[in-house]
Amino acid sequence: MRRSSLRFNKNKMQSPSLPKAIASDVETNIKVVQERFGSPMDLVIRRITIGAHNHLCSLLYFDGLVDTELVRQNVIEKLQQTGSHQQASESALVVDYLYQEWGTVSDIKKVDTFADVLEELLNGQTIFFMAGIGQALAVDTKGGETRSIEEPVSETLVRGPREGFVENIGINIALLRRYVNDPNLRFKTYQAGERSRKNLIVAYVEGVVHPDIVAEVNRRLKTMDTDNALESGYVEGWIEDSFLSPFPQIMNTERPDKTAAALLQGKVAIVLDGTPFVLIAPMTLGSVFQSPEDFYERWTVGTLLRLIRYFAAFVSLFLPGLYIALVSYQQGLLPSKIAFSIAASREGVPFPVFFEAMMMVGTMELLREAGARLPKTIGQTIGIVGGLVIGEAAVQAGIVSPIMVIVTALTALGTFSIPTFSVAISFRLLRFAIMFAASFMGLYGVILAYIMINIHIVNLKTFGIPYATPFAPTIMRDWNDLVLRAPHTMMMRRPKYLQSKDSRRGEKT
Repeated sequence: MRRSSLRFNKNKMQSPSLPKAIASDVETNIKVVQERFGSPMDLVIRRITIGAHNHLCSLLYFDGLVDTELVRQNVIEKLQQTGSHQQASESALVVDYLYQEWGTVSDIKKVDTFADVLEELLNGQTIFFMAGIGQALAVDTKGGETRSIEEPVSETLVRGPREGFVENIGINIALLRRYVNDPNLRFKTYQAGERSRKNLIVAYVEGVVHPDIVAEVNRRLKTMDTDNALESGYVEGWIEDSFLSPFPQIMNTERPDKTAAALLQGKVAIVLDGTPFVLIAPMTLGSVFQSPEDFYERWTVGTLLRLIRYFAAFVSLFLPGLYIALVSYQQGLLPSKIAFSIAASREGVPFPVFFEAMMMVGTMELLREAGARLPKTIGQTIGIVGGLVIGEAAVQAGIVSPIMVIVTALTALGTFSIPTFSVAISFRLLRFAIMFAASFMGLYGVILAYIMINIHIVNLKTFGIPYATPFAPTIMRDWNDLVLRAPHTMMMRRPKYLQSKDSRRGEKT
């Protein structure tokens, strides 16, 4: 059989060459834009003649990226009024007049190259061409359908603000300004992705954050070499310290109140257009177990919640491995009654403890993934009913023991109690490694895995700051907001490990 192949003409596949300078002929400029975008159906082109001398001009914008009401009121109506107010015969004077008129109702700037014209169109601007002028005007008409501000889905609280970030970077910046009402709040703008050209903003509070942290974040962002940045996860993957580490080194959040608290601590926020998840750097191990709700409740309640989270993390990470080790190797460490009870419950189970645990934990992960991918109303039902039905059926069939079902359920509850989702995923990954170690060496394997995890955490850094700070290196002053949550009156200083320029809270610089 003859094997067929496809051959592409590379010259035909290349994009048309783009002239640098804007032509003085309107139709020529329109043709260049159409060819560059491939004559898309959502590119709106309006040709208009204005003034007593019938100056030919055109408006170009992408439908869906602009607010059509703004285009009508601020652009087209002003343009139509030009015929009765502007009698100049020179096109340059008409453009200057329009520049002044549009500037009173919207942001506007002059554009000299086609590259800038294309970028402004993709950013939701309306482009104005006029015959006889080798220049264009870009009028800010960003808009279109966007998601309204809602409660964050991934970080729900019992007590606290109900506002969450959205996909619109302008709204997200406004939320940050609302929560950080400080004139020292700074925003530095970048372009992320050679082709996507997404707006990316680095936010920090000048006079609070250490300049070296800002400089390091900016340096890493400038090294990004990708044509696409659809979500902040792309940015996180480029600028994190160690991509081989199972632990995330940059925190992501949907909550503006959490981001504002981090900025006032002396951290940096990275906001990307098109995603509700904002990155916060640097990140330490202690921040993994913190929730904004800890600071909204009284300090005793906040401390209790943190202690529960630390215990839940230990259960999530080590409970299956400890069960395997104790039942398979170190049965003598169990009290006699518990050992007899476990032995009786495992009577008739055909699989070794390790295989039994792997089967149940793996089933739990499958149910969790299935529930997350299904519609919300169905996903909750699958997670609860599926777990009960499969667990009960497995026990009745004699495949697993009842105690294994309890261990699996406690492990799942511990995972759900960790407030940072990305860290919970890391714990799920490490859990399997600890189970393998326990199956080979018992408690010695669990202890060895624990030591190796600690060695890795101690050696891991995030933007020059040790990941285990303030555990190691030990900074006792920062322990008032670590495992325990001290009263607000005892937390008058910002974290020492961030080396904030303004270390004392309540004093503005």
